[in-house]
Amino acid sequence: MNDTRPARTASLSRLAAGLVALAAVALPALAQAQDEPERKALKVCQDPNNLPFSNVAAEGIENRLADLFGKAMGLPVQYYSFPARLAFIRNTLRYKLPGEDFRCDIVMGVPVGFDQVSVTKPYYRSTYAMVYAQGRGLDDVKSVQDFLALPPERRQKVRIGLYDRTPAAAWLNKHGLVDQGVPYQMMSPDPAQYPGELLEKELSAGKVDVAIVWGPIAGFFAKRVAEPRLTVLPMQSEPGVRFDFEMAMGVRHGEREWKQQVEKVIETQRAEITAILRDFRVPLVAEGGTLLP
Repeated sequence: MNDTRPARTASLSRLAAGLVALAAVALPALAQAQDEPERKALKVCQDPNNLPFSNVAAEGIENRLADLFGKAMGLPVQYYSFPARLAFIRNTLRYKLPGEDFRCDIVMGVPVGFDQVSVTKPYYRSTYAMVYAQGRGLDDVKSVQDFLALPPERRQKVRIGLYDRTPAAAWLNKHGLVDQGVPYQMMSPDPAQYPGELLEKELSAGKVDVAIVWGPIAGFFAKRVAEPRLTVLPMQSEPGVRFDFEMAMGVRHGEREWKQQVEKVIETQRAEITAILRDFRVPLVAEGGTLLP
C-alpha cells in the first residue's frame, strides 16, 4: 500500500498536513533519556499562520486543544511560534541554548509514526477529502464514487487542485486523472502561505474545479467560506492509496513522565477533544477507515 502521509503537516497544511506528508521521510531522532523539569506552563510549539490548526490569534484546532490541556493540567498556556518548514522541530521542540530552557515542550498535532518526536497515543483519525464549489456543475456528485462514475467526457474537463507529496497524487495516477491535476506546493518558503489557500482562494475563484486536501482543512474552510458554498466528500483508503491517518501529539524523546501526563489528559478528555474536532468539522473515521457520523 502506498503510505504517503499527510506536513498539521504536522499538512496534513504545513504543520499537520505538512507533517503528515513528510512523516515517511523524517530523519531518525535521538532517544536518550533527559532530566525532566517541573512544568510551570504548557509551552506549545506552533506555526503562527497555519489555520485550521494554529495561528497567533489562537483561533485554530490546536489552540483550542492547548486551552483544554492547560486547564486539565492546571498550567497556563504559552506559545513559541515558528513557521512550519522542514526544520520546524529542530527550531522549536528541540532548540535549547546552554543554561536556558527549551523554547517549547509539545507539538499539538503530529502523525503517528513521525519519528522526529516521541509520539503520544493518537487522539483522532481523519482522512483526506474532495471539495468542490456548489453551483458549478458538480452538485449531482454526492460521493467520490459518483465523481469517478461521471461520463469520461465530463470528468476529463475537471481541473483538480492538490498539494504535492500527498496521497492525492497517487490517487490521480491510479484513476488516470494525472493530466487534470493542478499541483500546489505544500511547503512553500512563503510564511504567509496557509493550508486553506487552495480552497479559500484557488477553488473559490474557479482556478480549479475540485480540490483534494487533508480533512481538517476541508471541514474548516467549508465552514469559513461563505460564497461559494463548498461541498466536502471524505475519501476512503483504497488498494494502493491510503487516505486516513491517526494524529497524536509530540514531545521530546526521553521525557517519559511528560509524555505520560499528556497521554493521561488525552484519555480523560476524549469527549471534550472530540467535541472540539466536530466544532471544526473535522471528518472523523474509525479504525478501519469508515467515516463516523
